[in-house]
Amino acid sequence: MTTLDKLHFSNSFHALDPIFYTEVSPRGLHKPFLVSANPLAAQLIGLDANELTSDAFLSAFSGNHLLPGSQPLAMVYAGHQFGGYSPQLGDGRGLLLGEIETTEQGRWDLHLKGAGRTPYSRFGDGNAVLRSSIREYLGSEAMAGLNIPTSRALCIIGSETPVRRETQETGANLLRLSRTHIRFGHFEYFHYQHQTDKVKQLADYVIQRHHPDLVGQTY
Repeated sequence: MTTLDKLHFSNSFHALDPIFYTEVSPRGLHKPFLVSANPLAAQLIGLDANELTSDAFLSAFSGNHLLPGSQPLAMVYAGHQFGGYSPQLGDGRGLLLGEIETTEQGRWDLHLKGAGRTPYSRFGDGNAVLRSSIREYLGSEAMAGLNIPTSRALCIIGSETPVRRETQETGANLLRLSRTHIRFGHFEYFHYQHQTDKVKQLADYVIQRHHPDLVGQTY
């Protein structure tokens, strides 16, 4: 198994045209502490379970330190909210830190939720709170236990960062693992702006990364 400083990041989405994303650094949490870490998820990226309680792990996934090779970015996409089409959404409080590829488990995106404001936050504060982070952490692992394909949760990091919701709560980060963070809304964003070349560029990227057997076929 690999130690945290030996994880090898690739950043294939970062290699696309910058119109697909904005580079953003995580905000970082004040006085972070580990709430929970998932050794089963750690195995997916070949990470030694002993690393889950290390100071380096806490620092990296509280957003206070970037792991070597990571190039965090916020993706732009469209989508539907509250019964209507929204022409621009995007990662408003999450950052794609990069990708880890393992021999046994393949490639996984590392996505830090609660990492602070991005250009796509609109009127949001970019924060996540402990309450909702726990709900997502448990929900994703329950679905995985039922063999339902979903993102996986590596850890929850709590903090003393104040976050205002209906009452004052404390900020948290959730580190998610997923095969991809490409959404249908990524394509919608460029389709409805009549940027056919960008739709094709994104489709080529998805085919090359996820369906290499289709490379070279017309569509």
